[in-house]
Amino acid sequence: MSQKDQIYRDGSLQADDFVFNDRVVRVFPDMIRRSVPGYGLIVPSIALLARRYAQPGTRIYDLGSSLGAVSLAIADAVEEPGVEIVAVDNSPDMVARFREIITERGTLAEDGPRIQVIEGDVLDTRYENASVVVLNFTLQFIDREVRADLLQNIANGMRPGGILVLSEKIRFESEAEQQLQNAWHHDFKRAQGYSDLEIARKRDALEQTLRPDSMDKHIERLLAAGFSQAYRWFQCFNFASVVAVR
Repeated sequence: MSQKDQIYRDGSLQADDFVFNDRVVRVFPDMIRRSVPGYGLIVPSIALLARRYAQPGTRIYDLGSSLGAVSLAIADAVEEPGVEIVAVDNSPDMVARFREIITERGTLAEDGPRIQVIEGDVLDTRYENASVVVLNFTLQFIDREVRADLLQNIANGMRPGGILVLSEKIRFESEAEQQLQNAWHHDFKRAQGYSDLEIARKRDALEQTLRPDSMDKHIERLLAAGFSQAYRWFQCFNFASVVAVR
């Protein structure tokens, strides 16, 4: 069972201490639910998108799968035969706990997709025969210099008509809007029980690793990678999600 996120309450972590280790894994479901507005809607909605676009005998990639919320939701939703879900994460602690969750959950539906959980780097992963690929708040943690290459590799391994779902924290070109969106997001976090001190400490920590892009930049990069269309289907404050069609 997930514990309550109190990692930044006592001030023992420094700004460079945010990593997806066992301490974060233990509180991750609570952390992401209370930190990302709309997360509880995004995950089941991705499963609905996967149900519509998954093609028989293809792969679905969940990149930066963390504890597998997206993979498990998709496994419950997709009905096409011969589909395999490949969940990739570079955190050993996340991968270990995800595998435990699958075991605790019991056997997945016999006629549903099989989930293969891989500890690895999404930059080194080989993409092939994919009809659905999900980057759910993952690209923002990858160096900007290689984001275009990753999307190109993904697009090259996708079937025509497949989709990429890209969810990200976004930045705004207008400084005034950026400040407003940040303030609204912080109001959301306060409403979830985080103190101002916790919000400030986590912000300082994430600034070392999470580097958001503008929505225009995301769309530009997706189209350059070979996706024919890209549509924003969700936004709440400074968090948004896009569907790109191959």
